[in-house]
Order: sequence, then C-alpha cells, then structure tokens
Amino acid sequence: MTRFSAWFRDAARRFGAGLEDYYSSNYRRSFRRLQRDQDDLFMMMVLSEALGVPNPASYYTMEMLPVVYENFHEWHKRMGMERSPLEEISCC
Repeated sequence: MTRFSAWFRDAARRFGAGLEDYYSSNYRRSFRRLQRDQDDLFMMMVLSEALGVPNPASYYTMEMLPVVYENFHEWHKRMGMERSPLEEISCC
C-alpha cells in the first residue's frame, strides 16, 4: 500500500506541475515583458538624479546604485542609447 501511495503522490505532483505549465505558458511572454518594463522604470528612478532628472527620493535610491550597475549596459542599449549617458559609468 505504501509503494502505491508514494507512486500516486508523485504522479499527482507531476500532473499538477504539467497543468500549471500548460495554463501559464500562454502568459510567460507577457510576464517577462511586464517584468522588464518594471525593471526599466526602477532603473530610471534610481539613475534619474545622475541623468539630470530631479528626483525627490534620491536619498533613498542612492543605496540601490550597486544593484543597478550590473544591468546598466543592457538597460541603456534597450533605451536606445548607443553609449553610456553617465560619465561615471563607462560600460562600453
């Protein structure tokens, strides 16, 4: 009995994972695009003071700069900037 119940639990888990994959596959592209747009907005908020846009929350976003530096090159390419707009960050 225990071997059958273990097999049944495993089969039910795999079936549930398959159903979840089936239903969420249609929305993966939308989820990725939404995540990228949110990341771009976050990057703009953190770098706004350095780009010359007044930011009332610059004191709080200054702590996030080390996190943003990793993805800065992909971001400025996606925003249509051939070179880095900041003199302090030369990634190209």
